[in-house]
Amino acid sequence: MPKVQLTIPEHLEMQIAQLVEKGEFVNREEAIEELLSTGLRAYKTSGPMEDEDPGLEEDGMMGHDDEYVF
Repeated sequence: MPKVQLTIPEHLEMQIAQLVEKGEFVNREEAIEELLSTGLRAYKTSGPMEDEDPGLEEDGMMGHDDEYVF
């Protein structure tokens, strides 16, 4: 399996750590893999819409560069 290195904001790292602590995932690696897969499936299913507000795409879904909903 290919390895990927990424930098994420502290608040996302904390959310992932909490999910692992709660037992939602076995470890951090599994959590990141599953969350990325879920996000990609959701994106592929809905995809960008033609009439979507162009301002949202540049600033992230919630208006912040690093905030996305999975």
